Amino acid sequence: METTQRQTYLDWLRIFSIIGVLFFHSAMPYVAENWWHIKNHETSNLLMESNFFLHLFRMPLLFFISGTVSYYMMQNRSSLGFIGLRFRRLFIPLVVGMLIIVPPQIYMERLNNGYTGGYWEFYKTVFNFVPYPKGSFSWHHLWFIAYLLVYDIIFAPAFAWMASPKSKSFKEKLSVLARGKLLYLLTLPGILWYALVASNSPETNNLVQDMPYFVYWLFFVLVGFICIAQPKLRDSLERNRRFALTIGFLAFILLDVLRWNKIEPGYERWPFHSQLMTTSFSLLPPMVAWGWVLALIGYGKKYLNRKLKVLGYLNQAVYPFYILHQTVIVILAYYIVQTQNESILSKYIYTVGMTVFVTVGIYHLLVQPFPVMRFLFGMKPMDRAKPAETKKIEKIDDVVVLSA
Repeated sequence: METTQRQTYLDWLRIFSIIGVLFFHSAMPYVAENWWHIKNHETSNLLMESNFFLHLFRMPLLFFISGTVSYYMMQNRSSLGFIGLRFRRLFIPLVVGMLIIVPPQIYMERLNNGYTGGYWEFYKTVFNFVPYPKGSFSWHHLWFIAYLLVYDIIFAPAFAWMASPKSKSFKEKLSVLARGKLLYLLTLPGILWYALVASNSPETNNLVQDMPYFVYWLFFVLVGFICIAQPKLRDSLERNRRFALTIGFLAFILLDVLRWNKIEPGYERWPFHSQLMTTSFSLLPPMVAWGWVLALIGYGKKYLNRKLKVLGYLNQAVYPFYILHQTVIVILAYYIVQTQNESILSKYIYTVGMTVFVTVGIYHLLVQPFPVMRFLFGMKPMDRAKPAETKKIEKIDDVVVLSA
């Protein structure tokens, strides 16, 4: 029987995904080769490799989970009602982020590059609305929110239909994909799109010039929505979790062996000269992404479907934490990279620890308690105090449990 009850393991995976984003962005000042807003004088190739691995599936996993969240939000709502809710949860925090949260990142970067003016002198330039990097107007790491908002607006009618009884016959047909490993047919469009289109384009995250990746991320949203709409597909993910992990693991090992030996398109040691082989090489990154995403969903469903007391707090905090964390990292990194006689590892560990300390402090003390701040950060309104409820006696596996 299909259920609309929220799956706890998805909340845990969402939290773990944001933790992954924290480690990824905290490492960016110290990784070799990749440009970032603030950069340490010495950089690490090993941290770069760790970030390369995380980058392959961290955002795909978030988009997949976002697809499942859209399904739950669509319950008992029309397309317009869903869009209105997404505007409140996504558009308002995006605007707040672009006008308040992101500008300090740009300012610290300008200071790092020799700018000598004060913050308020700089801040006036934000309202010239000249896009970064020429100007000071940007969504920086909040591009994820912007993309998700556009996806939800475009697909609201389709999502509403899928979440309604009208799609019952279609969802029953989808259950065919739960047989064996047919579910993985859903990954083919995304894998082929990346290999044929996205791999040949830079990832800009600016929406307008990022159509190849805009479509690539969309496949994860849609597959997430489909899988949560048909419970048999979720069961298939759990059953085949080892298979998905094997594919993701082997694809990543092969990709790294080729990269580390410079056997890839554009290098002299690449022995092939056909477009077919170049395209075949480009199949590896999306295979890693899909393999790890579907494996994590499957393993999460098996082992993480447990609701602990701390989950409620973390689940509320994770969205404001995402909005705030990169600004905290950039500000901290501006000062940390100037320290002398400190190893890259110690700077990285300190960046992670202080980012958690400062960001959680801002959330807990300045965002979570105040209705206006909760609204600006896309949070649900605070629960009103409820009268004491009569205690119910529940019997679970012959153990009597008292619950209020």
